[in-house]
Amino acid sequence: MFFKQLATKEASLSYLFGCGSLGKAVAVDVVAGDEDWFLEQASQHGVTITHIIETHVHADHYSGGRALAKQLSANYCLHSNAPVEFDFYALNDNDVIEVGNVSVKVIHTPGHTLDSICLTVADNRRSEEPWFILTGDTLFVGSIGRPDLAGREKEMAGMLFDSLHNKILSFPDTVEIYPAHQAGSACGAGLSGKPVSTLGFEKRFNPILSVVDKDEFIISLTRDIPPRPAQMDKIVVANTQA
Repeated sequence: MFFKQLATKEASLSYLFGCGSLGKAVAVDVVAGDEDWFLEQASQHGVTITHIIETHVHADHYSGGRALAKQLSANYCLHSNAPVEFDFYALNDNDVIEVGNVSVKVIHTPGHTLDSICLTVADNRRSEEPWFILTGDTLFVGSIGRPDLAGREKEMAGMLFDSLHNKILSFPDTVEIYPAHQAGSACGAGLSGKPVSTLGFEKRFNPILSVVDKDEFIISLTRDIPPRPAQMDKIVVANTQA
C-alpha cells in the first residue's frame, strides 16, 4: 500500500492512496489547482486513479475532484444525498470500494453537513481491520467540524454527536485519523497544525470529545462559532452546479 497526504490551500489536506502492486488508487478531497499533483503521483507509483471521493460538498475551497475525474474517466463519488445538480457515483453507508489489495469503507457521518462521510481504510495484505480513517470535516486533530453551515446548528450539532459517539469513536484507539483540514481552516475552531493523530489520543485530549452528555455537547459546540468561510456562497455554488 502507498499513501500520500497533500497540504494545500485554505489549510486543506488531500489524499492519494492505493495498491501499487495491482495499480489502483483513490484520490480524496482534491482541491482545484492540485490536479496535476495527483496525475504526477499516480504516474510515479504506476497506478490508475479509479475513484475520486469528496468527504462532503466543500464550502471553503473550490473542488478539483470533478475536473480530475472527467480527465481520467474515473468515478466522481459523493454521498447519495449530496446537494448537487450533476450526476455522480453515489456512496451510501457501509459501501465498500476495493482498490486492489486496499479496502475503503464508507461511513455516513452527518453533522458538519448532511452529506458528510468518513472512510475507513484497510490494507488487506496486513489485516482486514481498518488501519486508518479519513475523517473529513467530522473529526479534526484537536477539534471537530463546525455544525452551522446549513443554518441549523443545534440540530446538526446533535447529529455530529451521534456520528462521533455511535460510529467513529467505536473504533480501536490504535486507529489513525487523517482529517480534511489542519490549523488555519475556517471549518472548525482549535485545530492542531499536526495533520495526523490516533483515536486514542483524541479521546484523551480533544476537548470536545470529553463532553459525553449530548445536550452539553450541543451547547459547547454552538457557543463560539467562528465566522463563515470567505466567499462561502460563491464556492458552494461552484461545487454544486452542473
